[in-house]
Amino acid sequence: MRLRLDLAYDGTEFHGWATQPSLRTVQGLLEGALAQVLRLEAVPVTCAGRTDTGVHARGQVVHLDVEPESLAGAAGRSPVPPVDALLRRLNGVLPDDVRVRAARVAADGFDARFSAVWRRYAYRIADDPALVDPLARRTVLAWPRRLDVDAMNAAAAGLLGEHDFAAFCKRREGATTVRTLLDLRWDRDPAGLAVATVRADAFCHHMVRALVGAMVAVGEGRRPPGWAAEVLARGVRDAGVTVVPAHGLTLEEVAYPDDADLAAQALAARRLRSPAGAHDG
Repeated sequence: MRLRLDLAYDGTEFHGWATQPSLRTVQGLLEGALAQVLRLEAVPVTCAGRTDTGVHARGQVVHLDVEPESLAGAAGRSPVPPVDALLRRLNGVLPDDVRVRAARVAADGFDARFSAVWRRYAYRIADDPALVDPLARRTVLAWPRRLDVDAMNAAAAGLLGEHDFAAFCKRREGATTVRTLLDLRWDRDPAGLAVATVRADAFCHHMVRALVGAMVAVGEGRRPPGWAAEVLARGVRDAGVTVVPAHGLTLEEVAYPDDADLAAQALAARRLRSPAGAHDG
């Protein structure tokens, strides 16, 4: 049977999502906890979007396949349903900086990676000394100069749609850099932080952080709003595009189609995407 887990984590102390020998990663800890709770040698998981070192998540989604007998055995004599017992026991094993927020039996055809129709990230910047909160230093970038949100939104408008985002990605061999950018906008939250909402069908390596870096250059007045679209059209990395630090970035949400369309979406995504697949910003 296939299970869906919804995760949140503080990425500060993790070397990203993907398992790496001798390094603390979200995937490594989660798979280790699953193996312990389910009493299995290994329990591989697949995620919706791999996050880099220091990137956080509120809405990460993973799937795993497990025999019903193993799930029932892990629940033991618990009076709650086996999936609920798994959720409780996982959170009893995992460290405090990663939580399983929900667990359920996945619908037929569900694939955490390929069934997703979009991923949404947020990047948060405190661009005024009065907004810099030491208690939020792990999730909000402190920036020394005030940013012009209107100018950044003007720049963002030229990047929406399906494009080759090679100019804003760290290339991986054999991986496509064509993506459909559905939303890129800046708002001030109630506290006054500049918050970027970035939503796309998928992201290539460093894409969100490079897009934010380009917008910051515009927001500071170092570049005109049309510059970002010019960089996109050239299709090569531009020295003027800075990849902003990871800690301001959070994976907020992953969206999926109705259950009846999950398998078709997964099939379509496999045809469109290279083996490298979706990644973080």
